Amino acid sequence: MLIRPCTDADLQAVAAIYAHHVHHGTGTFELDAPDVAEIARRHAEVRSRGLPWLIAQADAGIAGFAYANWFRPRPAYRYFVEDSVYLDPAAQRRGIGRLLLAELIARCEDAGARQMVAVIGDADNAGSIGLHAALGFAHTGVLRASGWKFGRWLDVVLMQRALAEGACCAPHDAPSDAA
Repeated sequence: MLIRPCTDADLQAVAAIYAHHVHHGTGTFELDAPDVAEIARRHAEVRSRGLPWLIAQADAGIAGFAYANWFRPRPAYRYFVEDSVYLDPAAQRRGIGRLLLAELIARCEDAGARQMVAVIGDADNAGSIGLHAALGFAHTGVLRASGWKFGRWLDVVLMQRALAEGACCAPHDAPSDAA
């Protein structure tokens, strides 16, 4: 298994993996799968912010992907990232998600991020909740009945972990906010 940066050549496989989760899962609340052009736009946005988008490359092809982006678009959130991890259905339960998330955490720390949040669709998503807990994320809340998909209300589970120096001090590149 090779964990590497995502390239434009990977985006078709990324779109196919994600489309499966949109159409069959509750880990994402998207209802319509984005096309490759939209995945390319999202990939470019993540990379423009200096954040990682990773691929798990297996002998059989792309086994999954993971990326982090600002939690919200406002610049004050630039040190607080939200992770996303999606696996090809055939690659699940083989430790690939753990490899991807561990590498994503390390690369986000290298990029200067200080906190990472997992916004986990569906409180019954035991795989994602367990993965995040195993890598040091703590449960921080539940947003009840926040999504309607497949004819039912779904909760969102929030989990968070500090990265690098966390909140101990100001980021090295942060300007003073004092007037």
